[in-house]
Amino acid sequence: MSAPFRFPRFFVTSPAPCPYLAGKTERKVFTELSGNTANELNDALGRIGFRRSQSVAYRPSCADCSACVSVRVCASEFVPSSSQKRTIRRNSDLVATACKPWATEEQYSLLRSYLGARHPNGGMADMDEQDFADMVEQTPVDSYMIEYREPTTDGSKGRLIGCCLTDRQGDGLSMIYSFFDAAHPLREGLGTYIIADHVQRAARAGLAYVYLGYWIEGSARMAYKARFRPIERLGPDGWSRFEPAAQSGLATMFELA
Repeated sequence: MSAPFRFPRFFVTSPAPCPYLAGKTERKVFTELSGNTANELNDALGRIGFRRSQSVAYRPSCADCSACVSVRVCASEFVPSSSQKRTIRRNSDLVATACKPWATEEQYSLLRSYLGARHPNGGMADMDEQDFADMVEQTPVDSYMIEYREPTTDGSKGRLIGCCLTDRQGDGLSMIYSFFDAAHPLREGLGTYIIADHVQRAARAGLAYVYLGYWIEGSARMAYKARFRPIERLGPDGWSRFEPAAQSGLATMFELA
């Protein structure tokens, strides 16, 4: 008799320079997401700290470091701070649409602009149009590209100024990758707004969490994640709430790990 469920096979990557901590090396454990059980497997792995990239689920498995911590926002209890409330009001006129995961030239152009402004030397700086299409379209789970457009007077599609590739999991939304017009003169805090919108979307859908990927204590480039409260982190004993210490840094920078 064959087993009703095939347990996934896990693999480990070779050590590589850590993109977050100087002098450290990173290593990941990963498995393939495929077949009829891809959604269920992605849900289960997401609850224990895995992230999705195309058809692969991965998490850090570094030999001498455990700085990367999975974090998630408790959607139904989210209370925006004063600055977050201002950002939400400033951008509340944007038209958000959940689209099928199909890459467009307009999205790619926005991505190139975002990477040039925020991450010119990052790991995605050389991403071409085919790489972008693979990132968006190669998904075996329930995924969406949520677009944020400026309003128009005639009801036509407005200018695209933000996007987020998002997975819907059993208990929440997982924000895979977000990018936006980082140089917009009137839209300060777009990255913050996109996260807040996802938290509100999750709450309206009756989903408990918004998964923000990995957070590193003391890392300025990840400080924005801890500004959404209440927030939980994954530790040896499971998920628990915590109060991160105040950090300086760029709060609006948004690149999920």
